[in-house]
Amino acid sequence: MPKAKGKTRRQKFGYNVNRKRLNRNARRKAAPRIECSHIRHAWDHAKSVRQNLAEMGLAVDPNKAVPLRKRKVKAMEVDIEERPKELVRKPYVLNDLEAEASLPEKKGNTLSRDLIDYVRYMVENHGEDYKAMARDEKNYYQDTPKQIRNKINVYRRFYPAEWQTFTESLQKNKMENLKLWSVPRINK
Repeated sequence: MPKAKGKTRRQKFGYNVNRKRLNRNARRKAAPRIECSHIRHAWDHAKSVRQNLAEMGLAVDPNKAVPLRKRKVKAMEVDIEERPKELVRKPYVLNDLEAEASLPEKKGNTLSRDLIDYVRYMVENHGEDYKAMARDEKNYYQDTPKQIRNKINVYRRFYPAEWQTFTESLQKNKMENLKLWSVPRINK
C-alpha cells in the first residue's frame, strides 16, 4: 500500500549530534562493563559468555551447575550420561574471588559527629543521671531519659575502644578534682 502524499520527508544530516559520543555509547550498550575486576581482566571478547565463565570455573546458570534432586521415587532408572566437566583454564579468577569473599566485612555504619559530641557532653556533665540529662539545656531534641540512655548505649556499641578511653579519662579527672578539694589550704 502506498504511503500518503506528503508524509515522507527527506532525511537531513544532524550537524549538532556528536558522532564520537554516539558511537561510544552504542559500544557501551552493546558490551556492558563488567563490574568485577577479576572477571573483567580475564575476559576474552572473542569467546562467548558461557565459554568465558567455564574457563574461569564459574557457572552461567546455577540451576544447571548444581542440579536439585527430585524427591519423587523413579519407577525406572535410566542411565544418565554425565557430560565431561569443562577444563578450568583460569583458576586464578576463582581463587581471587574466594579470597575476596573470605575477607571480613567492613562496618559501613557510623555515628554522626553531632551525636558523639552530644553523648560525650551528657556523660561528662551528668554521669549516669539520665533524668538530669533529659532536663539539660543542650537536649535540643527533648529526648526522654530512655532515649538518651539508648543513644549512649549505641555509642558504646559502635566505638567500644573510644568509650573505654573516654570513661578512663573521666575517672582520672574525678580523682584529680578530689585531690584538689582534699588538700588543706593554709590562709595567712
